[in-house]
Amino acid sequence: MRTSRWLALLAAIVVIATLAVALGTVQLSLGGVWDALLGEGDPLARTVVRDLRLPRVALGLLVGAGLGMSGAALQGTMRNALAEPYLLGVSGGAAVGAVLALAAALPFALVPVAAFAGALVAVALALAVARAGGSAGDPRVLLMAGVVVGAFANAVIMIALAGDAPNTVRNALWWMMGSVATATWRDVAWLAAYVLAAGALLVAWGRQVDVLALGVENAAALGLDAERASRRLYLLAAMLAASTVAVAGLVGFVGLVVPHVARALGAQRHRATIVASAMAGAALVVAADLAARTVRPPAELPLGAVTAIVGVPFFLSQLRRIA
Repeated sequence: MRTSRWLALLAAIVVIATLAVALGTVQLSLGGVWDALLGEGDPLARTVVRDLRLPRVALGLLVGAGLGMSGAALQGTMRNALAEPYLLGVSGGAAVGAVLALAAALPFALVPVAAFAGALVAVALALAVARAGGSAGDPRVLLMAGVVVGAFANAVIMIALAGDAPNTVRNALWWMMGSVATATWRDVAWLAAYVLAAGALLVAWGRQVDVLALGVENAAALGLDAERASRRLYLLAAMLAASTVAVAGLVGFVGLVVPHVARALGAQRHRATIVASAMAGAALVVAADLAARTVRPPAELPLGAVTAIVGVPFFLSQLRRIA
């Protein structure tokens, strides 16, 4: 991938993040944003920039990066251009784990762990359903299995929330549709720890994804234990997706779209694809969140709905190619 394209991705992130900090119900000039960052200028502008929009943008960047890396790893490992956490039921399973952890009043630091456990169960169920149909290798069957598992996860969440107060249910439903509106620096710190750790390991093991993308038999011929490597990469991808769900709810289709963007920009090896997917995912989620809160002000659209508007047509176009 050319240096100019890396720089273009970086510039896109900077421009989109700057616009996301400046635009909203309270419009700020670039000078006003800069003054607020320095602790100067209007007190309202300082509060809006430093306490509301900066953590929101930072959380959006991390959510997008985590989902992008997760999608790139899943697509390479599974040799499936349609693989991504949301469609495979990983995000739905993570949502079940997170909701149960929140209902049990567990410490916030343990919520991503519970979400990870839910994601693992969802992966196991999706693979079991696909194998039961005798077509675990067929990407369309695996995707249908993921959709079924995701629907089951939503049903479990609805049952878990059935006895709660209406306000609690409404807030949970909003969270299930994806949102970074309530972002805090604590959320940013916890998600950064998970994304940086799991993402660094995915990049370090990017060559194993290259080998797995050649097929199980070829991977074995090259001396790679395909089953162990695949399991390890699945776990990391699930951890990334689960950690984003724990703080931002369900944000779908990001992991589907951005690996294709990375490859279109010239990323060939999976190390480059994973890093480029992280950058493109970060830009996409922040841009989607900006659209969510500026398209119909003062009302705010669910973040997951905005990413779905982009992702569903893209998914259908990709599905038509393999049909």
